[in-house]
Parts: sequence; structure tokens; C-alpha cells
Amino acid sequence: MKKTTASLCLIISIASAPALAERNPVDPYEGYNRTVSKFNDKADKYVLSPVARGYRKVTPKPVRTGVSNFFNNLRDVISFGSNVLRLDVKRASEDLVRVGINTTFGLGGLIDVAGAGGVPSNKNTLGDTFASWGWKNSNYFVVPLLGPSTVRDTVGNAVTTVYPVKNAVFHTRAGRWGTTGLQAINTRKELLDLTDSLEGAAIDKYSYTRDLYMKVRTQQTGGTLPQSEDDNIDIDDLVDSNTTSEPVAPQSAPAEIPDIANPQTLYQTPSENP
Repeated sequence: MKKTTASLCLIISIASAPALAERNPVDPYEGYNRTVSKFNDKADKYVLSPVARGYRKVTPKPVRTGVSNFFNNLRDVISFGSNVLRLDVKRASEDLVRVGINTTFGLGGLIDVAGAGGVPSNKNTLGDTFASWGWKNSNYFVVPLLGPSTVRDTVGNAVTTVYPVKNAVFHTRAGRWGTTGLQAINTRKELLDLTDSLEGAAIDKYSYTRDLYMKVRTQQTGGTLPQSEDDNIDIDDLVDSNTTSEPVAPQSAPAEIPDIANPQTLYQTPSENP
């Protein structure tokens, strides 16, 4: 019991030390990022999260599923273009098949017929394209209202924001702004369960989000994370040097990092409460 308590105290003290975040070479824009994160948290607390909860409460699940499928179908169009630029014929063909089937037989994308048929969902972005061209490593960057990203992915998303695919579907200003709002609410709805759990689990929500995001995104793009001096600290050695030798129970396997197709679904949970 004493060893468990000592280990927990040591881990907490290391994880919560401000100096670690300041020296993290993967986050050179930390001052800006933390400021924007605080702004995003306030906007989420008073606007986005309450609206998303109300949307989930009053909207029937089949309708919510149809809305999600519709926006996923638009993302398949972006994925198709990204894979064409990457010269990835296989994935581009899969994206084209998904768009064709879901748009034609899925009532404009409201029903994921292609997914039911086993067609892979790639959801690649321009950020993935830039990575395939050589821009594999990029610094963490928090986008106002949109949240975690990297400089590379922000540049890629800026292109699709200025020239959104939905403009080909909605030709009026009201339609475009309406779908933008609905998409934001739908995206926030999909993240409710996980962000609620993060509130109580993370010692430093910003650092936890940043480190998880960068680890997963770096694995997706084939990049490498800069190593700081603190990465060389062996917590087990530090604990052993401050405690007496006692039998240690077998450790369980570490949790696996989710297999995520793109950064926009980094915190998307596999299931949703009704």
C-alpha cells in the first residue's frame, strides 16, 4: 500500500510540474495554445456543449445518425481528393465508391450503404497529403473554436474551409450557414461522452489533450516526436529508489491507442448514449 501511494504521488508530481510543459519541444506555441484552449473551453462550456446536449436529448437517434452520415459523405469527397493528390489509387477508388453508393442509394449520404457493404472508410485529409509529400512533423496548434490541430493540418483544413464541398450542394447563404452550424453541433455531440470523462481524468487537461493528440497524429503520418530530457526519466527506477523492496503484482497490458483515420475523429467514441 505504501509503495502504491508513493508511486501515485511521484507520478502526479511529475505530470503536474509546469516546467515539463514549458520545456516540451513539440509545443513551441504553448503560450498561444493555452490561451486559445481556455477561450475554447469557455465557449464550449456556455455555448457548444449545452447546445449539443440539447440536440442529443430532443433529436431521435435515427435522425442524428443520418446527419452524421451526411457529413461523413462530404468528408469522403475530401478524402477522395486528398488520395488523388497522394497518387493513392486504391484509397481514392474506395472513397469514390463510397461517395457514389451513399449519394445514389443512401439518399444523398443519409444512409451509409457503403459502410454496411464493407467499403473501407479512409477519411484522409489534406494534412495527410502534405505528410505524404514530406511534411511529416509539425508543431501542435490549437485553432479557435475548432480545437487541437497542427500547423500542417491547419493549413490543409484552411483550404477546405475556404472552398467547402458543401457549397456544391447548398447554393444559398442560409443553407451554407445553416449546415455549418449543424455540423458544429453534430461534431460536438459525438465528443460529449469522451470529453466528459477527460474532465475528471486529466490532471492537466491541456497537456493530456496535446500529448495524446500529437502521439496519435504522429503515428498516423509516420513522423517522429521530439524527445525532451524528461522523456529519459525512468519512473520505475525513481519509485524503487524511494521504497523498500516488495513483491510487485503483474502489470496489466497498457491501453491501446485507438486506430484513428484522421485527426477530426481523434476523440470520437465508438458508441453514443441514446
